[in-house]
Amino acid sequence: MSQASGTRPYDALLAKGEERKRRILEVAQRLLARNGWRNTTLAQIAAEAGVTPAGLLHHFESKAVLLHAVLELRDADDEAHADRSGDILEQLENVAQRFERSPERVRMFTVLQAENLEPDAPLHDRLLFRYHAAVETVAEGIRRGQRGGRFRTDLDAAEKAVEVIAFINGMETSWLLDPSIPLVQVFREYARSLERELSPGAVRSAIGSQ
Repeated sequence: MSQASGTRPYDALLAKGEERKRRILEVAQRLLARNGWRNTTLAQIAAEAGVTPAGLLHHFESKAVLLHAVLELRDADDEAHADRSGDILEQLENVAQRFERSPERVRMFTVLQAENLEPDAPLHDRLLFRYHAAVETVAEGIRRGQRGGRFRTDLDAAEKAVEVIAFINGMETSWLLDPSIPLVQVFREYARSLERELSPGAVRSAIGSQ
């Protein structure tokens, strides 16, 4: 995917304010969250969006193109609310706000991720890349804390980042099953427990108890 122009696909997609495209994407997101990509057809999306199949294909030339466009919007939302260079623990607490801000996108992403676990699945490579990018973002946040003396240096940042992303993914599924889960409180407590574990004082306490 070329980025030579410096403009990402979703920027071009929405910059002109084309409501028909926006409507198609909103309907696609809702149907994908409900039925998954295998059980969602372009004809279904077109009918619910109020366009003809030919009209849909005018904007999105294939089902694969539409799937990627929907994920581009999800990624854009994440980027708009993320601070990649900020405090990693604060960012972790703020994940709860993403859940509550766009539950339909959380549901859609969770469903698509489960459907694309096999290497030959249409979205597998994209989702795997996104997973690795998320792990690296968390790992780099931990490394910043290690370099600044805030976090202990005897822990592998990449391994701890895998745990953090696993927690977030697990909470997505748990919350979709049970929306009564107090997200803000759960994420706050996890961030606090992570801070205690990462603190240099945790090493001293462990040594002192021996």
